Amino acid sequence: MGDVYRWSTHGCRSTGWKIGYVVGPQALMTEFRKVHQFNVFTLNTPGQLGLAEYMQDASRHLGLVDFYRQKRDFFREQLKGSRFELLPCRGTYFQLARYGAISSKPDRAFAEWMAREVGVAVIPVSAFYHDAHDEHVVRFCFAKKEETLVAAGGRLRSV
Repeated sequence: MGDVYRWSTHGCRSTGWKIGYVVGPQALMTEFRKVHQFNVFTLNTPGQLGLAEYMQDASRHLGLVDFYRQKRDFFREQLKGSRFELLPCRGTYFQLARYGAISSKPDRAFAEWMAREVGVAVIPVSAFYHDAHDEHVVRFCFAKKEETLVAAGGRLRSV
């Protein structure tokens, strides 16, 4: 069975808009991810036109600061009582967290463990370093429905 890789837009509250899918053998998909991450900075013309139409309603982007601030605060509230050390977070829909009180695993191994055993996906921050520098920090995305964040919070507090 091939590995599936998908990507979507993230500029607005349209993060669920799927722009494309690729299916292939694991070895090819590993290489595809490397190329895709650093080569794709925009999307195709129909996707751009759709997003431009979506943006015609100014409330969709003028309210983003408050929208994501509320999401962030809600997610951080869900992690109260967890053993994650939440790092300061502004101007984004990602929350960085240290997990040293939970595990000494490298961040990539910890991320795999989180997905398989806890059922919550995280991104190992070392993926963003050219030398895979690892400070035992992972990245959560809180651009999710509240019920998803509540469910994740329950799982994360139990770790």
